[in-house]
Amino acid sequence: MQVSALLDAAIRTLRLTILFPMLYAPLAAAQSAQALLAGDAPRVEVAGERLWTTPILRALFADPARAPHWRDEQLAVMRELIARAYDEGLDPRDYLDGRMADAAALPPGERDVLATEALARLAFTLRFGKCNPEALDPDWNYTRSFGTTDPVDWMREAIASNDLAARVEALRPDTPHYRVVQAALKRYREFVVHGGWPGVDKGATLRPGMDDDRAPQLRRRLAVTGEWERSDETLDDRRYDEALVKAVKIFQAHHGLDTDGAVGRATTAALNQTAEERVTQLRVNLERLRWLSAELGAGTLVVNVAAFHGNYIEGGEVRWSGRVVVGRPDRKTPIFKARLSSIELNPTWTVPPTILKEDILPKLRAGSHVLEEKQLRLLDSAGRPVDAASIDWKGLRPGHFGYVLRGEPGPKNPLGQVAFLFPNPHDVYLHDTPQREAFVREDRALSSGCIRVEHPLLLAARLLDDPEHWDEKALKDAVATGKTRHVALPRAVTVMLVYLTAFADDDETIQFRRDVYGFDEPVRAALDAPLRLSLPKDVATAAPAGA
Repeated sequence: MQVSALLDAAIRTLRLTILFPMLYAPLAAAQSAQALLAGDAPRVEVAGERLWTTPILRALFADPARAPHWRDEQLAVMRELIARAYDEGLDPRDYLDGRMADAAALPPGERDVLATEALARLAFTLRFGKCNPEALDPDWNYTRSFGTTDPVDWMREAIASNDLAARVEALRPDTPHYRVVQAALKRYREFVVHGGWPGVDKGATLRPGMDDDRAPQLRRRLAVTGEWERSDETLDDRRYDEALVKAVKIFQAHHGLDTDGAVGRATTAALNQTAEERVTQLRVNLERLRWLSAELGAGTLVVNVAAFHGNYIEGGEVRWSGRVVVGRPDRKTPIFKARLSSIELNPTWTVPPTILKEDILPKLRAGSHVLEEKQLRLLDSAGRPVDAASIDWKGLRPGHFGYVLRGEPGPKNPLGQVAFLFPNPHDVYLHDTPQREAFVREDRALSSGCIRVEHPLLLAARLLDDPEHWDEKALKDAVATGKTRHVALPRAVTVMLVYLTAFADDDETIQFRRDVYGFDEPVRAALDAPLRLSLPKDVATAAPAGA
């Protein structure tokens, strides 16, 4: 009996010797992590690393019994996820790749905090972007959110799960646009590795049928990106023949250029963009797509300002597509979202402040008959007509104008036959225009900020979605009366003004556009700078008060 009791005691001791460290180690690590995060200072450093997700970390480690504990296999998954950030156009260094490489050498508390910080950085970046668009554009009003899931709960469950990689990758925008741009990034990086492509000399416009030294250059250039698929036997042919013209037209179609086969200044400039520059463009637009991912959905009227093009998407189907004219570079169309609930037939036009100050008043001071030419009425603050000849235009200043200039419905009204009005602080809307010739132009950055629509009555019919009462003919009949009429939409539609210089077309082919407003460079600089993650309010306040 005594021997048996001694044996039982030895077995119990052995079990405790084995189990106690297994049970105590995570708790000790959590208590150490809690101490590292103690206090309420917003800036915290651990092992020399600035923490950018401190509110989330404090909430996760507030209760040591529920705190995250990183197993070796989870750390290995995390290292792989950080490496894959490169494929998203991101820099793995922003996600503590160096620290995670030697995580086993870190004290347990530091390891758990830094691994959780790395996960939070990556998760939030994939969900709403590395850069804060509000810091780059004061007009930005899109949602920047982690979504309906509580980020603290998501983090805790993800770390404890056996499918960490799948959970993280599910945060990436799940849209054809994102997938196509990401695939293009991989392809164009391969071009860079293999030396890019040869340039094409500048010169007079190269037209079909001409003999020119640039024809062989074009073949070699387009052979790299795949538009030219003929054999090497014709590479040195100086004739700009039909097959090469076809290849150039494909290239032009993918770059928003006139598909006339003529190689002029704009086409040559696009051909001579380097592979490195295209990689940067793709990275910038992947970031923009992360900003927009929470907003894309059914019932959306999307205008890509950089592409001079709009789409109305309903139920996953493109119901309307057309060219648009946007603000010229000195009067940029702002990038924002709004809600459209009605359209106006035969609209009136009130001259906005910018046009009044920069266009109308200077002409009036110079003695121009601009009011008669543009058929504008001068009204006082009560809407009563005022004789323009009685006004001392040279003494008036834009900020103290005191009058309203209004264009009545008619053929010269700048808003045309229909306007799509939605409340916004910029006085920017979509509308028809009497200047139809602008839509055939390659560069359509021509307006004072508003967006002119190529097929406005078709768009109105699609938005109204009432073919029995409001097909295109019914709309034309209503316009023909000359009377101003407001027509409510059956449901409000989100209007998204976006700026994408690389995107997928309807056939899921990569498209590139010129950065007409110069917006790409600030995003590139923010992407390449060391991470300074700005948490949205719903994430920053996810932790309990005082955590």
